[in-house]
Amino acid sequence: MGETISRSVPVEQPHRRTGEPPTGSLVSYVLPVYDEQDGLRRFHRELVAATETRPDFEYEFIYVNDGSADGSLTILRELAEADSRVRVLDFARNFGHQIAITAGLDHAEGDAVVVMDTDLQDPPAVSVQMIDEWARGAEIVSARRRTRRDTRFKRLTAHSYYRLLHGLAEVDIPVDTGDFRLLDRRAAEELRGFRERSRFIRGLVASMGFAQTEVLFDRDERAAGETKYPLRKMVRLAADGVTGFSTAPLKMITRIGFLSLALAALGILYAVVMRVFLPEVTVSGWTMIMVVMLFLGGVQMLSLGVIGSYVGRIYDEVRQRPLYIVRKVIRHDEH
Repeated sequence: MGETISRSVPVEQPHRRTGEPPTGSLVSYVLPVYDEQDGLRRFHRELVAATETRPDFEYEFIYVNDGSADGSLTILRELAEADSRVRVLDFARNFGHQIAITAGLDHAEGDAVVVMDTDLQDPPAVSVQMIDEWARGAEIVSARRRTRRDTRFKRLTAHSYYRLLHGLAEVDIPVDTGDFRLLDRRAAEELRGFRERSRFIRGLVASMGFAQTEVLFDRDERAAGETKYPLRKMVRLAADGVTGFSTAPLKMITRIGFLSLALAALGILYAVVMRVFLPEVTVSGWTMIMVVMLFLGGVQMLSLGVIGSYVGRIYDEVRQRPLYIVRKVIRHDEH
């Protein structure tokens, strides 16, 4: 595993928590799991080893089994039996990564909450750096990727998307940051109040404010298994980020409408000029008709698609269905 410890980058905010947390404060880890049987035991060992470097805090490890189809739940039961700090939320089905994080936040009892994945791309040692920054007064500590060991396509698309979202969003969403972060108790309580269905948690966190700090790290490759965010899910998450924190697509429809109107006016002017000055060739206007019809049809379909995305979000919200269903909460004292 490469070097991951790095310096922190302060992000100025108007208010900061005063005083260091008392010795013995509880730090909760929220750990979504989906088909991670090959790397779970190693992850837990490294997490425990990392937290032992800060014995002045207490810890709880909340694993959220997001409908895993492999042996992840069996391993989580073993971890809960061996470690009294482990609690497992077993979903009735797969609800998705963002909802799994939400469930973990709902059940976390700590004075600070660390959210991280269990594939070791988020190094546990960096979470201890985040705890250090929290102890110095930060209310939200985000882990910002300095480098990442992914395919060239993944690096290029992620780089482009974060900067596009940063430019379009109506809140300041930091670039190159995922869901790996620490939240102070107050920030975590505020985040629990956001109950929208199409969730983009890094955007929700950015919208809250608070005193924020970044920790830079080098993102490693997955320790085992395959990515649980294929292209289809990445596109869906990207769409949630854009439509959840920006009305730019709707404004784009208005601009396209004005552009199509201007082009239509030029087409009308051209047709009139040809009819008046070159009447013998006006029969050949079929091409223009087809071009105009196809252009306007394409604009209309694009516009309907963008509007449909926002209407779909409204539909999801008004149904008021539960965000998730927990089949069982597994604790050490149940064994």
